[in-house]
Amino acid sequence: MRLEPVRSRADLRAFVDFPLRLHPTDRYVPLVSSVIAAHRGAAELFVVRDRRGDVVGRTSVHRSAPFDAKVGPRQLFGHTEFVDDDDVFTAIMDAVEARADGRQLFGPVALLPNQTGGVITSGFADRGFVDSAWNPAYYPDMYERHGFHRRFEADTWLVDLDGTTTGASPAVDADHGFAFDDARIASERLVIRHGSRWHLRGQLPILRRMLNASFAQLGYYTDISAEQLAEQTDGLAFLLDEALLLWLEKAGRPVAFVVTVPDISEYLMRVGGRLGVLNQLRLLATRGRYRRDAVLIIKGTVPDEQGNGYLTLLSRELHRNLARNGYRTLRSTFVERTNVASAAQYRRASGRPLHGYTFYERGAAV
Repeated sequence: MRLEPVRSRADLRAFVDFPLRLHPTDRYVPLVSSVIAAHRGAAELFVVRDRRGDVVGRTSVHRSAPFDAKVGPRQLFGHTEFVDDDDVFTAIMDAVEARADGRQLFGPVALLPNQTGGVITSGFADRGFVDSAWNPAYYPDMYERHGFHRRFEADTWLVDLDGTTTGASPAVDADHGFAFDDARIASERLVIRHGSRWHLRGQLPILRRMLNASFAQLGYYTDISAEQLAEQTDGLAFLLDEALLLWLEKAGRPVAFVVTVPDISEYLMRVGGRLGVLNQLRLLATRGRYRRDAVLIIKGTVPDEQGNGYLTLLSRELHRNLARNGYRTLRSTFVERTNVASAAQYRRASGRPLHGYTFYERGAAV
């Protein structure tokens, strides 16, 4: 085995293509290739080749001062994919450890847990989706056999909106399981706002302030910068279903939010994560096909308003809009198992855990 840095366009192409050859095309959802290319500015990218020169693994190595300040000094690694071979995994982790200077290893993250990364630990038969991981069952076994411990265990969630995926009867009541006293809307001066394709850039600072405030208490979360949020939402405007991006104002102050997007996972599978101009135009022309499934990316309430039921009101509005617009499923990115209140929102909608989810750490007992 030999580890090689990604230097040329050919190297980057080999890095991007490797998991497309490794994983089932109907379950693995690739990260957009332009995002991987952008990460080269913040991380070192490597591929592992066998004796024949074939790529059999890949990883990236980087550090984050904000993450260090949150959880302590860590050597981060991400974009980590590998064949089921202990020697390949050892080559990857030897390279990460060689750059760690004694720090604990943490990952996989690209570039931070609140961006993308993680390993699924169950639900391998269910496909992945945007902003979430998919990997075969040997991944968690490999990490744990090589001395890694789970950190920030979580689940992704699936809510069946019309009964087609489970055969269950969908919720048909007007509240969709989210009862809220409407008399409070006027008395507390509550107003539900919607995202806008034309004004999304101007709305992002509102969402960022609520996001950073509401997630600061989570152990893995580091404040997202304006630049990071712009990168993560790049291209969102032309796909946005305005009925699914919601926030709540209380007497003119934003206090809670839900960011949900149409699920374009199947398109990303089809094009291998390559969303160049031509594929963006094709997606735009066929976007109606991708209004059957939705992904709830993130939701939250600012700390001093938590416990007042404001996410219940937004969830009711969201589920009404999902039903009105004909969506059949709602998937959610990972929710920590210690975050009982957030998971309860999915249970109220008759949701179920989809994938077990974790990050991994090595170097000291957790």
